[in-house]
Amino acid sequence: MKENLIQKAYEIAKERYAAIGVNTDEVLKTLQNVQISLHCWQTDDVVGFESGSALSGGIQTTGNYPGKARNIDEVRADLVKAMSLIPSKHRVNLHEIYGDFGGKFVDRDQCEPAHFESWMQWAAELGVKLDFNSSSFSHPKSGNLTLSNPDKGIRDFWIEHTKRCRAIAEEMGKRQGDPCIMNLWVHDGSKDITVNRMLYRQLFEQSLDEIFSVKYKNMKTGLESKVFGIGLEYYTVGSNEFCVGYATKNQTLLTIDTGHYHPTEVAADKVSSMLLFVPELILHVSRPIRWDSDHVTIMDDSTVELFQELVRCDAMNRVHIALDYFDASINRIGAYVIGTRAAQKSILRALLEPLATLRKYEAEDKGFQRLALLEEAKAMPWNAVWDMFCLKNNVPVGEEFIPEVEKYEREVTSKR
Repeated sequence: MKENLIQKAYEIAKERYAAIGVNTDEVLKTLQNVQISLHCWQTDDVVGFESGSALSGGIQTTGNYPGKARNIDEVRADLVKAMSLIPSKHRVNLHEIYGDFGGKFVDRDQCEPAHFESWMQWAAELGVKLDFNSSSFSHPKSGNLTLSNPDKGIRDFWIEHTKRCRAIAEEMGKRQGDPCIMNLWVHDGSKDITVNRMLYRQLFEQSLDEIFSVKYKNMKTGLESKVFGIGLEYYTVGSNEFCVGYATKNQTLLTIDTGHYHPTEVAADKVSSMLLFVPELILHVSRPIRWDSDHVTIMDDSTVELFQELVRCDAMNRVHIALDYFDASINRIGAYVIGTRAAQKSILRALLEPLATLRKYEAEDKGFQRLALLEEAKAMPWNAVWDMFCLKNNVPVGEEFIPEVEKYEREVTSKR
């Protein structure tokens, strides 16, 4: 009965959208091929399997909801459960600290592809692709400075770590027949006034030059900026200006993390500028509340606007979409499902925008008509298209995923 209602609602929506020049069948085909990289660190609050120590290095997780993953099998089980409630096929994003270390301590400058062999096999069996991240935080040598540290020994340690991470990503990309997208972010900065801004950035640049001196065919690396980290509020070495400059000069990918800008900055406004000067973008989509708080992504105005800008720039084929939040205050599998589906809904709304007509109005200087259509598009029955997308992918429609998450909590996570 419900399937019939969904089908009827979709047919009505299809006609409504056709009237403003949008083909919903084509939109659904496009959305089906949009992959989002699910961040493994939501399962266990960014602890990883290296030492089990508390998170440090300018970031922190808040909350202590019961049932977090404790080992590699539980992380994988939670990811599989989350993906079963999300339409379409997606990717999995790993941090280096989530290697399969076999219960042994492997320091960051000793990691190698063998430590991710089981991940590659697991992904191949599921038919999903892997992405990767270097991990400069939560380590005795992290301190306030890593790749920009004046101590050559510490700096070389992190250079070697990052080089090895790129080699791991290369092997992942080679094995899966699709480039592995690796993100490079370091927390380097200062809690209070520094008089050596230039020195640290020069050292960071030199470290990056050495890291990027090795060229790969099966992986791509993006550079991620930040405004500040906890305990490092005054100065960030890898600022937006530094990362944009470096990525432009060296033609690396550039990462837009929606929480890594000043509160009055609009991440969507950066897309068109960055795409003029760098080959591709990585998105880390989260929900900042007054700062980079990594709340679960929701379908808010800023997220919708971000994807609208990508569609308006005809740049969906030049962006790699990942999530990056870690909420330990609610059910972690539920956090995955809410955030990923919210990102997909935002992409859908962007794809359903009557862009051809809007561009025509703008070209003809019809400001009233453009604004009117933008407003009316908000009330179009996009939700009926979304429901059809879920139905076609055989995943719960609407709020039906809530009892599924509750059942998994009763049967699995509550027993940990």
